[in-house]
Amino acid sequence: MLKRVAFVLFCLICGRHPAAWGHTPRLDFNRDIRPILSDKCYHCHGHDAEQRQAGLRLDQEVAAKANLGGYRAIAPGDPDASELVARIVSSDLQLKMPPADSGKQLQAEEIATLRRWIEQGAAWSEPWTYVPPLHHPIPEVRQVGWPLNWVDRLVLSRLETARIEPAPEADRVTLIRRVNFDLTGLPPTPDEVDAFVEDRRPGAYVRLVERLLASPHYGQRMASYWFDLVRYADTVGYHGDQDHNIAPYRDYVIDAFNDNMPLDRFTHEQLAGDLLPETTGRSKKVERLIATGYNRLLQTSHEGGIQPKEYLAIYAADRVRNLSSVWMAATMGCCQCHDHKYDPYTSKDFYSMEAFFADIDEAGHFTKGGNALPTQRPPELDVLNRTQRGRLTQLENQIAVMKRRSDSHASETDQIRQLEKACQAIRAQTRRTMVTVSIPPRTIRILPRGDWLDENGPIVEPAVPEFLGRLEVGGRRPNRLDLAHWLTDPQQGVGGLTARVFANRFWYLCFGTGIARQLDDFGGQGEPPANLALLDNLAIELLESGWDVKQLLKLLVTSRTYRQSSLDRPEVASLDPYNQLTARQARYRLPAEMVRDQILAVSGLLVDARGGPSIRPYQPAGYYRNLNFPKRTYHADTDSHQWRRGVYMHWQRQFLHPMLKALDAPSREECTAGRPRSNTPLAALTLLNDPSFVEAARLFAQRILTEGDSQTQSRLDHAFRLAVSHRPDATERRLLTELLQSRLQQFANDPEAVEQLLQIGVAPIDQHLDPVELAAWTSVARAILNMNETVTRN
Repeated sequence: MLKRVAFVLFCLICGRHPAAWGHTPRLDFNRDIRPILSDKCYHCHGHDAEQRQAGLRLDQEVAAKANLGGYRAIAPGDPDASELVARIVSSDLQLKMPPADSGKQLQAEEIATLRRWIEQGAAWSEPWTYVPPLHHPIPEVRQVGWPLNWVDRLVLSRLETARIEPAPEADRVTLIRRVNFDLTGLPPTPDEVDAFVEDRRPGAYVRLVERLLASPHYGQRMASYWFDLVRYADTVGYHGDQDHNIAPYRDYVIDAFNDNMPLDRFTHEQLAGDLLPETTGRSKKVERLIATGYNRLLQTSHEGGIQPKEYLAIYAADRVRNLSSVWMAATMGCCQCHDHKYDPYTSKDFYSMEAFFADIDEAGHFTKGGNALPTQRPPELDVLNRTQRGRLTQLENQIAVMKRRSDSHASETDQIRQLEKACQAIRAQTRRTMVTVSIPPRTIRILPRGDWLDENGPIVEPAVPEFLGRLEVGGRRPNRLDLAHWLTDPQQGVGGLTARVFANRFWYLCFGTGIARQLDDFGGQGEPPANLALLDNLAIELLESGWDVKQLLKLLVTSRTYRQSSLDRPEVASLDPYNQLTARQARYRLPAEMVRDQILAVSGLLVDARGGPSIRPYQPAGYYRNLNFPKRTYHADTDSHQWRRGVYMHWQRQFLHPMLKALDAPSREECTAGRPRSNTPLAALTLLNDPSFVEAARLFAQRILTEGDSQTQSRLDHAFRLAVSHRPDATERRLLTELLQSRLQQFANDPEAVEQLLQIGVAPIDQHLDPVELAAWTSVARAILNMNETVTRN
């Protein structure tokens, strides 16, 4: 009921109700009608021929308006002559639609909308998601001084139409914190905040944005989101959930974002890096092979008795589900068993997409995998990271130059031996990673009802969904590289649609919600964009820039829209409850890894090391007790790896780290385009009691005691400036002072409790500090780190 009321209110502000205009507005099919038909009618009168009732289709204009023997389902301009209207208002349960046993029921507002649409002529439109983005003219606005770029004019035009004022600009402290979290995932330091607040020169904010986009932390932040999309994890997922070798792929993705690799090339290298034309340079060839680890990220089983044929079918379906979610915002997984009920995808489309991946060598683990840690999933490659590869090439070139000299002296010969020894030391640091190797493709059939045992289905060749066109490859068999080009080519493929998918997600990263709210479903069961002109123009901006992600993000975060305050205004919230018109900025808890990074950074523990194997933070003893094949015991890191960024955390699919789970991180079994945002006691208890956070609170207390003066109020000022970039107010001072005094008294009388608290974690204790005072301030630090403001992006 609440969702329906919110939808009606949203219709009001979008001009879909007479009250917003003073007259009856023209209804838009994609925005107003298709969502109703898709939700209430397409299950029985849509794309799926096997489920279609009475031979009636309401997903196609010609069929919906056809003469059905003296009557029409939809008679344009005449609702009283439309059988659809007669059925949805009928009191006869034998005739009424949707039928009672469908579990669907039209609301009065929806019936009125359908009737009014037919009265207006029943104008039809193709689904917005399959129409390439068009450049929309930039509208004139009344508040000419408000926009800073064309994004602002498109946003403001909608707000002015709805008679909503944009929010005032956020203060500078809020702004630098917001853009730091959005672009790097880390908080600004007090010195950085002061420098920005005091810099009144023109362009200060743009310079800040450029510095953050150039930071190596930018790649780590963006990669974290990408890993949710492609379901990156350190374990196989099924059965024993053994570790597998894939960490170098993580480094590749981080490097790619930092390099601002064009998104089309990023796509080509992951889907088909092994098929790309030969390139000069051994390092680049290795990088492309590492990139193909994307094709190996799916869940696999290493149980002794599995049927290879069954699991190859499971793996193939997994790949199609993920690719269609990541690049197409499509739910093609529905087509594994039947034609899609709401979108034009068919089972033939699904298995034809599978055929693109039929050449991937994935069968090796059926005989070589087993229950080892890590398990084997050949083909695998031993690789160095980018820095190591560069250094190795440099040394090898130096050796080659020295060897070419005919007059080498004994001293140079000794130097060559030293350089060769250095090369051997670098080569010894290789790590293993899964890669894609192409083999003769397996035969792919349409599996009736998805049954891998049923071989009666026709054989299919690689092909894109029929309604989206076809690949022109000169008669040869299309391959993964053809698919990758089709996904990113706006002329010969669906590059425009792909650009729209990613433009929507980059908007989500900057504003907390997509222009189209369903980030992974642009189909019939998704929601149309609140501002199609804005989304289309952003997609075209991405295309025309050469798929330049940093350029698009810079455009978004330097807009006036982005700089708005995030404070609610009740009169606006009642009209636009999901903030789809962006009349303010968004406010929400940071993602799980970012919460960890924020707390480690504030404490001074954060280690800025990049790349390498996954880290293992503290977690409850016995948490893996039900993990078998093999049995295993979790061993937390006992060195500086313990304090590295969350993007490097070990990701155990079946037993996700409790902190990640409590703060809504996904298991990464499937594509996750947008994480849920919950507010639970479990999250608060995790922030208070997770050993990583207790240890961080102790180190935070040490900073408070050693970096400021000895006055309690000065220490509180310093603590707040580190944690939330401003000083505490009177209430916060009083509450924290009272907490400090009570804990000083408690710990003075309980030395055992002091020792128990201070011994948590492996970070050394400052022996120059009074243990009682350190324990008391640790309690204060825990309270500050648990404040909503500390873990919230405003």
